[in-house]
Amino acid sequence: MDYPLLDVFLTMLWFFLWIMWFMLLFRVFGDVFRDDTLSGWAKAGWTLFVCVLPFLGIFVYLIARGRGMGEREMRRAQAQERAFRSYVQEAAVPAPKAQGTKADQLGTLAALHDKGAITDAEYEQAKNKVLTA
Repeated sequence: MDYPLLDVFLTMLWFFLWIMWFMLLFRVFGDVFRDDTLSGWAKAGWTLFVCVLPFLGIFVYLIARGRGMGEREMRRAQAQERAFRSYVQEAAVPAPKAQGTKADQLGTLAALHDKGAITDAEYEQAKNKVLTA
């Protein structure tokens, strides 16, 4: 087998350029269909142009709308970040605690009374309130 090192290098170069072109193609299609400012006709025109003349279509799109691609991607990422943060904040709010049974409430009152956090009069008043509720 006679395959010189330079031929291996060139084969790898063409392979990676081919992969890079496919990545650009998918990125352009994604940008075209995610852009809300483009009309349906404009999306159809760009899609047709990129499909009929792929290399020229990709390069023309990058020249004409390349700067906006990054800005639109940044706005989408920021909107997703805001949505995620609001979801986390809503999910992190603890649910209101249930009052529990009367026995639980009386146990809590007794513990507070034993610690000295409430006086005898406050304890009796709270106990009567729990028992009559």
